[in-house]
Amino acid sequence: MTAAPNTPAARINGPDSLPDAETHSEGFRANRAARQNALVEDYVELIADLLDEDQEARQVDLAERLGVAQPTVAKMLSRLADEGLVARKPYRGVFLTQAGREMADAVRARHRIVEAFLLALGISPECARIDAEGLEHYVSAETLTAFQVAMTAGLEQFMVKAKRTHRL
Repeated sequence: MTAAPNTPAARINGPDSLPDAETHSEGFRANRAARQNALVEDYVELIADLLDEDQEARQVDLAERLGVAQPTVAKMLSRLADEGLVARKPYRGVFLTQAGREMADAVRARHRIVEAFLLALGISPECARIDAEGLEHYVSAETLTAFQVAMTAGLEQFMVKAKRTHRL
């Protein structure tokens, strides 16, 4: 038995046929664009986090928290400076420009929404934090809005009842 077209079950089980090439390539193009921006967004967000905690955003701190080598951070900081997102001061660390701060704020907002949505689904805090770190770069504005609407409508309470009823 097949699910009725355009129902949640049909969408989960997959379409009956491939969409046209233009429609199909849309998702791949969006994914590539997000992947290119993800690393820049991670650095800018982390720099903002460190600065907002009254810490300096030093190359050594960034390398440690990102789990990469200092030369990797140095290369990225040069790129971020070239793109006008950070300013570097000798012996003082890295600071965000206005454009860098705006990017960091936007990334943080997306991260918070995605993480809150995952928590509302009943995902463990540890897993939600890790998953949100990746998903925040790929989720569209439309999807973020839907996440907010679902949470405002009581998604968390719905999931608690669903877990009790269906033993999820």
